[in-house]
Amino acid sequence: MVPPVQVSPLIKFTRYSALLVGMIYGKKRYDYLKPIAEEERRIEAEEKKKREELERIAKEIAEASEDSILK
Repeated sequence: MVPPVQVSPLIKFTRYSALLVGMIYGKKRYDYLKPIAEEERRIEAEEKKKREELERIAKEIAEASEDSILK
């Protein structure tokens, strides 16, 4: 087998620098997007409540019209 090759300190430094910069960028991007996603989830939950309420009302109306004595 071939012995491992010595990696240049410049290459090592560059790789770890890129890793660190990527981690910092990711943290900033996450902090930027997190409140936006929370707001979208809150709005979606409100819309879901409204939609379920309308479906419940429609179901009650349909049941009420089915069970009529005046058929």
